[in-house]
Amino acid sequence: MPQVSLLELVGAVQAGELVSLPTDTVPALAARPEAGDRIYTAKERSPDKPLILMGASLDDLRPYIDGNEDELAQWSAIAAQHWPGALTLVLPASDRLPPAMNPQNTGTVGLRVPNHALARYLLARTGPLATTSANRSGEPPLETMAAIEASFPQVFTLGETARAEIYALLNVADPPHNQPQGSGLPSTVVRWRAGGWEVLRSGAVALPKAANP
Repeated sequence: MPQVSLLELVGAVQAGELVSLPTDTVPALAARPEAGDRIYTAKERSPDKPLILMGASLDDLRPYIDGNEDELAQWSAIAAQHWPGALTLVLPASDRLPPAMNPQNTGTVGLRVPNHALARYLLARTGPLATTSANRSGEPPLETMAAIEASFPQVFTLGETARAEIYALLNVADPPHNQPQGSGLPSTVVRWRAGGWEVLRSGAVALPKAANP
């Protein structure tokens, strides 16, 4: 895995390369949305499994969704309650969403803002990224950067010095390279349907019953 500076990591994203970043759940494989096909190839992932679009804030993700004023208000309310955090919202996609994010063209997109200071710092500089767990499809998610380095040597990540400098700037502890980078629990996934929320996957966030249709 090429370990690079912050500037080089942002440049790699802009060039369509794969990168890896830690999150509050498990580390992610990531690429600019238009280069999502590279994630499918690296993971040997089935095209019927859409990628998650991760961003630093709801405002950064808003151009990728399409809803009326009332729907946007309800989506914003649940985002304000649970983001940053381990909740993925599956919402109607706008025409800005690249086909590489969702080869089956389901008309939806999964969105998340991670509760991880370094992840949001990077996403604020790269823009929203197509993401998924860092593992070969069918295998358990890799939880340490060392394991990702061994399995995906072509993927770019922050070097030790760059990582330490950013963590110090954020006043957050820098977890060891060979230790889990997040909780290890998957995000809860909910889909907007008929004016309510349908739970597709239970995970780290427990929604109140009122959130379900």
